Amino acid sequence: MKARITHKEDMKFEATTEKSSFLIDCPVISPIEYFLSAIIACSASDMIAIPKSQGRSVSNLVVDGDATRAEDFPKKFVSLKLDYKFDSDVDDITATRWVMASVETYCSTINTIRETTKIYYSITHNGKLIRENEEMISGGGSNIDLGEIESCPS
Repeated sequence: MKARITHKEDMKFEATTEKSSFLIDCPVISPIEYFLSAIIACSASDMIAIPKSQGRSVSNLVVDGDATRAEDFPKKFVSLKLDYKFDSDVDDITATRWVMASVETYCSTINTIRETTKIYYSITHNGKLIRENEEMISGGGSNIDLGEIESCPS
């Protein structure tokens, strides 16, 4: 994976990847906000792809993230709370497994920060809170085998 950042003007930069490009307009949206958004988008894409691989789907998906940063530089993320809200036609156990598969196994961005950041998640499924502030398992990742899934390319 490669990326290039090119200064355009003032605090505007163009990010070019092997697949596309986009504008980074600091301080309108800071790089750390892009990073947090990328973490959330990674998991959200899993929440579409994992059910799809099982012949299922989710609707009304919203994933909110709230990161707490250290006071001192480099101001790393200390904790991250993810709040998943979605509807589906499966039971709460299956819905929970989808979220756990994303946070524990498939989401590369979450698993990149898991050693240094406490990560918590809550799940509201079909309008009912089924998990609240569950702490992600720390360490080198777990192995939840759901087979091959379609997801955002790494």
